[in-house]
Amino acid sequence: MRLPFLGKNSPFPPTSQALTAAQGANGLLAAGADLSVERLMEAYSHGIFPWYSQGEPLLWWSPSPRMVLQLANFKVTRSLRKTLKRCSEQTEWRFTMDHAFPNVVSACASPREGQGGTWIVQEMQEAYLRLHNQGIAHSIESWFQGELVGGLYLVSIGRMIFGESMFSRKTDASKMALAHLVNWLSPQGVKVIDCQQNTRHLASLGASEMPRETFEQLVNEGVSLPALNWAPQVLEIDHDKAE
Repeated sequence: MRLPFLGKNSPFPPTSQALTAAQGANGLLAAGADLSVERLMEAYSHGIFPWYSQGEPLLWWSPSPRMVLQLANFKVTRSLRKTLKRCSEQTEWRFTMDHAFPNVVSACASPREGQGGTWIVQEMQEAYLRLHNQGIAHSIESWFQGELVGGLYLVSIGRMIFGESMFSRKTDASKMALAHLVNWLSPQGVKVIDCQQNTRHLASLGASEMPRETFEQLVNEGVSLPALNWAPQVLEIDHDKAE
């Protein structure tokens, strides 16, 4: 199968045309186009996301099955629960929303141990900053003694959340950021966080795979709902939920 190459105004092909795992690239849908706000909004609204490395063309993906975290299935281990409770009682720890978006993206883009590069290339960082400036991309931050030690960033359209990346410089810092995000989202009609790809770490947090068709139904429902209020704020978890 020849991979479609998108021009500036080319629509995305149907996601059913994406390559399969048997073809060696599960979910690879198209190449080309750009990372404009309009193109990214179109992509995410159809469950499509960009993912490529330095030196590669811009690639677009829609894998099946799709890894998602259903908020009701988020796993708070006994260890993490104790850590959340302890941190809620300590002034050294603070958890915030949209206080340091560029810093979180930059930290997520830093090569991980054992990795020679990053998929969050400079063009991607700039693209997500544009989305943030438009109120579409957001970050959750974990602070310890005033230092940014963990966090995550995401894309939000309506009530649909598309997780992008996490980082941690202190034990459980990214997990605690996610716990605060789930706690904030749950009462607001959000059902799932898209996790894109299956990893052992995501599975340990309660994420699981679902067919592309089921995922796209959730996307269609979620993006049609009113947008969340992502005003910068300090996040807290009730003590009862941390016990």
